Amino acid sequence: MRAIDMKIDVTAAAELGQDAHVAVTITLPDPSTMPSAPIVCFAKPGGGYSRGYYTVDLPGPARGAQADWHAQRGWIFVSVDHLGVGDSSIHDAAILDYTTTAAANMAAEAEVLRLLAEGALVEGFPKIVDPVKIGIGQSMGGCLTIIQQGRYHCYDGVAVLGYSAVHTHPPVRPGTEPIVAPWLPRDTLLHGAVPVVVNAGAVENFKSKMAMRDPTSGTAEHPMLWGFHFADDYDAEMKEMALIDLARFFHIHDPAKQVGVVCQPWGSLTTPGAVAQSCLTPGAVAPEAAAITVPVLVGMGERDTTADVPGEPRAYRSAPSVDIFVCPRMSHMHNFAATRGLFWERIARFADWAACYRASRQNPCQ
Repeated sequence: MRAIDMKIDVTAAAELGQDAHVAVTITLPDPSTMPSAPIVCFAKPGGGYSRGYYTVDLPGPARGAQADWHAQRGWIFVSVDHLGVGDSSIHDAAILDYTTTAAANMAAEAEVLRLLAEGALVEGFPKIVDPVKIGIGQSMGGCLTIIQQGRYHCYDGVAVLGYSAVHTHPPVRPGTEPIVAPWLPRDTLLHGAVPVVVNAGAVENFKSKMAMRDPTSGTAEHPMLWGFHFADDYDAEMKEMALIDLARFFHIHDPAKQVGVVCQPWGSLTTPGAVAQSCLTPGAVAPEAAAITVPVLVGMGERDTTADVPGEPRAYRSAPSVDIFVCPRMSHMHNFAATRGLFWERIARFADWAACYRASRQNPCQ
């Protein structure tokens, strides 16, 4: 098993009028462990996180990185930094909308597949032609996986993890002040005229209440801790790490406030802003979700962002199957949880099903 870091030029696809590149880490298995129908997985991180979410052995009660776990089982695992994230090129976040970000990811992934097919990625690794392609994404990465699949039909199965195609909303401990996010129209560029905010009054009320105390001061439980980290299973040091991890969320769209903010190797102080600002709007990805025609896995922790879990399959009107998995002892940041191995196993089983479904479509008489 080995990992290869690449920066792939996506200037033409992004159409920003400036140079652009997408950073990826390709974790390769021992070729002898690959299945007869090789699996290539493209994994996208959530807002405030980078591809390190998949490649780093994250702190917590469990051990191991997700990319390594799947590669040890024969997968080619490609971890992707969106434009404006991590080691990808940084641009004005306000112009990185769904169309631009998905087009750049698509171009980068197509280049990875080309290199694999030509045997040009690394010397000695076999050519991978027509693999089973799986797209997975956590939180905002799930949003962009839906967008990419609905527009380009590039995967044989998609696992949408911690993101609702109906309405995504950050959870809080029951009985505490709910987080209120603005609802913005799709592909709103955050320049010029003030964008429409459907629930503006509720947003301003939430902001005024949060301004009365510092959410990172430790004087009260951080409002995002319960829903983002299953801290019930954390020791004191891990809880402190979780608070540091969450601190940047209150500064992520304001570079002036980022001085001194700690960013771990799995984090990012920048995001594709036009996506991040509107992906919590109800129905933001409805057209693309309805256009997906491959199997879908909706995966989440027992504390997560999906308001109506049983109703989620209705968003995927064209999908041949929609599976739901709610992982116990897990909050929204799945890869920090003690049960993350169970979560990864469920994704692996889903990929087997997607491969089986693809094979049946290619050979309907078998």
